[in-house]
Amino acid sequence: MSIFGGIIALNRPVDLATAEKMHALFLEIIMAPSFDDDAFAVLAKKKNVRLLTINLAGGPLPERVETVAVNGGVLRQTTDTKIETAADLTVVTKVQPTADQIASLLFAQQVVKHVKSNAIVVAKKGQTLGIGAGQMNRIGSVEIALNEAQQNKHFAGAVMASDAFFPMDDCVEYAAQHDIKAIIQPGGSIRDKDSIAMADKYGIAMVTTGVRHFRH
Repeated sequence: MSIFGGIIALNRPVDLATAEKMHALFLEIIMAPSFDDDAFAVLAKKKNVRLLTINLAGGPLPERVETVAVNGGVLRQTTDTKIETAADLTVVTKVQPTADQIASLLFAQQVVKHVKSNAIVVAKKGQTLGIGAGQMNRIGSVEIALNEAQQNKHFAGAVMASDAFFPMDDCVEYAAQHDIKAIIQPGGSIRDKDSIAMADKYGIAMVTTGVRHFRH
């Protein structure tokens, strides 16, 4: 909808069929692990396009410090390199998540930590369906993410990730009323019990991680 003059990043090599689709668009940057020779030939003909290759085969990032400018100085903080696994999850609801849901939840968790808070991600089987970011209230991000996600034909059975805990149970109720079946969040709110009870009311599986990915 708003790709004009945009950027496309891929997590797999670009083949000819994909290159031909992208050639029809006005793009300024295309980045991928590699480009097939015939795909590169097609894309290299585009005016002012930058073709970038990126190595996605590296291992875990070492712990490091990043610097962010603030008024009157800088903020130095440890880079968030945490990637949760199934062993990090605690099921807090009566309903247990399925294996497919756990896979989707862990994927959504990886995505949500890179989204500006308040951050909500709706996903399913390795695909991001909706993102809500930067709202003053977390429920606002939930509404945006679900509005986007429900327009996707693969929405049924989607899960939701939150970068921080739910201060109220309204986010869980809204998600339940819009067909979310499983939720991942860090936990730690003084009202965790309210959100868990709301998930139980609607038969949603909820897991907590104990890790708050809160990007500003």
